[in-house]
Amino acid sequence: MPNPWLALDLGADPAERMSQVGRAHERFLTGGTAEVRSVVADSWRRSAGARVSPDGTAPIDLTDGDLDAYRAAHPLARVLPIFRDLLGGLAEDGAHLMAICDAHGRMLWVEGHPSVLRGAESMNFVPGARWDEAHAGTNAPGTALALDHSVQIFATEHFTRGVQRWTCAAAPIHDPATGLLLGAVDVTGGDHLAHPHSLALVRATALAAEAYLRSQGPEAATVCVLGREDAVLSVRGKRIRLGRRHSELLCLLLLHPSGRTGDQLGFDLYADDLSPVTVRAELSRLRRILGPELLDSRPYRLRTEVVADFVTVTRLLERGLVAEALESYAGPLLPSSDAPGVVALRHQIHSRLRSAVLASADSALLSTWVNAAWGADDLQMWEALPGSGEQIARLRAEYGLATSVQRSRN
Repeated sequence: MPNPWLALDLGADPAERMSQVGRAHERFLTGGTAEVRSVVADSWRRSAGARVSPDGTAPIDLTDGDLDAYRAAHPLARVLPIFRDLLGGLAEDGAHLMAICDAHGRMLWVEGHPSVLRGAESMNFVPGARWDEAHAGTNAPGTALALDHSVQIFATEHFTRGVQRWTCAAAPIHDPATGLLLGAVDVTGGDHLAHPHSLALVRATALAAEAYLRSQGPEAATVCVLGREDAVLSVRGKRIRLGRRHSELLCLLLLHPSGRTGDQLGFDLYADDLSPVTVRAELSRLRRILGPELLDSRPYRLRTEVVADFVTVTRLLERGLVAEALESYAGPLLPSSDAPGVVALRHQIHSRLRSAVLASADSALLSTWVNAAWGADDLQMWEALPGSGEQIARLRAEYGLATSVQRSRN
């Protein structure tokens, strides 16, 4: 059986295949079926669903100092020498580009011969540009991120016409401590890249990057609480699932990095039903789990850097990066918790993100929100999303609200 992640079967004529897929692409754009390999067909449908223009170009998200600061702080900056060592020859041969993007499809580095870079600039294949499928359509790095799998995209398989003279192969890169996506590594060039060797090369490069990050150890402990009933803590190479009260305590400590007294934590957990003995016992157990090097007392505070998913979402919103914040949002924080401090934090983050998405009026972001489990019944979001009449009518009926037509008659 042919490898679905490879663009061409061995012995296939690239020119003939390019023409064949190009005709299929035009038929798809005019309402026909996607008569191409399933990986590409599914990606075309996602691109069309995100309303990517086939004649559009990738948008630029970051430039100048903002881009420099973002790249410097990104975990893949530590692996850049490995990328250059393994792919530098290709990037300098006058025919190829090496590109590294983050988990949101934002290009961090694009390197190659100046003549090839000039050609790439015409389609915004440059650092700071967004190449995820929702913004640039089908392309190797964007599709590799969408599927979390290495993939080749050949010439006319690209969704946007301006990219169809290029062929690319990309592989996702993961944080070895958490398993989360960090980004992707890509090689872009001519149709000769539609060969098993290019896919194997980017996959091997991604594995080498992950191995290097693993050997360096985690730079900080990480905590995931969004969309989860209990926190998952990754520290010292181990993943620990905390119980409900310990999850709540950890969130509260992260919310107050300068520290919190036992009484303050007790109020955040129990409100008027404060039990100092119970709070101290829970904190003592949490300290045994975390270790004295992580949790201090008098006041209680975390002694080391801890990267929390809800803090990441908050910081992205503070920088106005709404799309990135939404992509990082796995759902409400500890949704079953009834601890007053956690309930307030959960509501604050969810409401702030929701308001930012609504204010953006971005169809792709609105669609992402209403297609998530926690946003499926959000009537106001559906009303802001064009073409949602059926869903709006359904929700209005469920909520016992009059339709817009009925309101206008009354």
